[in-house]
Amino acid sequence: MARVSAAICGTAMLVVCTAAMARTETDTAAAGTARAAIVGAASMYDPTRPGYKSGTGVTSSGERYDPSAWTAAIQIHLRGRFGGVSGGSKRRYALVESAGKKVIVKINDVGPLEPGRVIDFNRQTMRYFDPSLRRGLIHHVKVTPLPGDYYTPGPVQKN
Repeated sequence: MARVSAAICGTAMLVVCTAAMARTETDTAAAGTARAAIVGAASMYDPTRPGYKSGTGVTSSGERYDPSAWTAAIQIHLRGRFGGVSGGSKRRYALVESAGKKVIVKINDVGPLEPGRVIDFNRQTMRYFDPSLRRGLIHHVKVTPLPGDYYTPGPVQKN
């Protein structure tokens, strides 16, 4: 009986995790070219916070973590979509959308995020989507890689 219960529990966990995994959408850019957008959940990381689980305060791009910048880390398996994100690589930017809000962030870090999470915001970016910083997780976040390196990170004004 215990084995049957364990099997049922394991199957249920697999179904829940699979349903929560990120998905990819196609977004049409203003120039008419298709860009793949990633949809999933976002969380926050701050390696400078006392007691944080890991991190040195230096991002994958070699920059120091700055809690007041508009930056984020993407899921490590998405690194290729953002041009590598490593020391000396060109800056990579993304348009992040959720709940009617849009922001451009610089992708300067990668990480082995929890399943279903596609991006980890720094403190400033998370505060834009969750002013209280209490939610911990923002669902249904759409992350679209932006071509080039000429963007100004920060909120995008509504037209």
